[in-house]
Amino acid sequence: MGAITVEHISKSYGDIKALKDINFNVKSGELFGLIGPDGAGKSTLFRILTTLLLADSGNATVVGHDVVKEYKDIRKKVGYMPGKFSLYQDLSIEENLSFFATIFGTTIEENYDLVKDIYVQIEPFKKRLAGKLSGGMKQKLALCCALIHKPEVLFLDEPTTGVDAVSRKEFWDMLKSLKEKGIAILVSTPYMDEASLCDRIALIQEGKILSIDAPEKMISAFAKPLYAIKTNDIYETLLFLRKQSYTESALPFGEYIHLITREPMDKVEIEQQIKSENIEVEEVKAIKATVEDIFLDLSKTAETNN
Repeated sequence: MGAITVEHISKSYGDIKALKDINFNVKSGELFGLIGPDGAGKSTLFRILTTLLLADSGNATVVGHDVVKEYKDIRKKVGYMPGKFSLYQDLSIEENLSFFATIFGTTIEENYDLVKDIYVQIEPFKKRLAGKLSGGMKQKLALCCALIHKPEVLFLDEPTTGVDAVSRKEFWDMLKSLKEKGIAILVSTPYMDEASLCDRIALIQEGKILSIDAPEKMISAFAKPLYAIKTNDIYETLLFLRKQSYTESALPFGEYIHLITREPMDKVEIEQQIKSENIEVEEVKAIKATVEDIFLDLSKTAETNN
């Protein structure tokens, strides 16, 4: 049995369908990512799985316990780090950690081996109030508090939002270490670049899962012709490409445009066509898809089918 099993979960708020027939499972020791933008339904799903919200329909279990009938058992066995920092701002690092250990009937010393690698980074500031910590330090403290009772499953709802790039990398390194200890981790993020750090991912948009697989498998299975184009006028290039019969999609990616065509094309032909519009072309190259390319392509397909 998986650490998390989700079967046909749906949830609506009035006329808004937050989750639409969600199905997936997470194994013990697996780092599973729920990848999607704000409003995709990630937090609603997390609240259902952590027994804070009831689904309208469907079933879910966490470490073998039903999220409705056995919610008390689940709460003892999971760690939850919500998207918004929710620890006590007027307590110190040390006091917050002691408080959460006490709630679960344990002590910092008893489970110190689990949080040691993270806690040593914030221990020099253990007397500092949580409200006075930087984003990265708050993140580490919240993770320590979620782990202090030795959970079997860890839920992390957008843990790296608003955190600097160095702290984001450190955080994902910590997750890899925790995974190796057999903890199942379900993490949500709007950052597509973090998808490659997960064992498997589910791409979610408007309450619906678009695809589930290992990131590298998703990328290798993407068979559409994809080109990166750099010109001196992105806007005019986009307008031109979107009018062409061979274009399936043309989207801005930083200083490049990512062009998906209906059939494979010669790079020189694409370049010449753009130049015919008096646009200066700096580069045209065939590229491998990223998770973001795949997500946007699947989103577009889902919109067309609705």
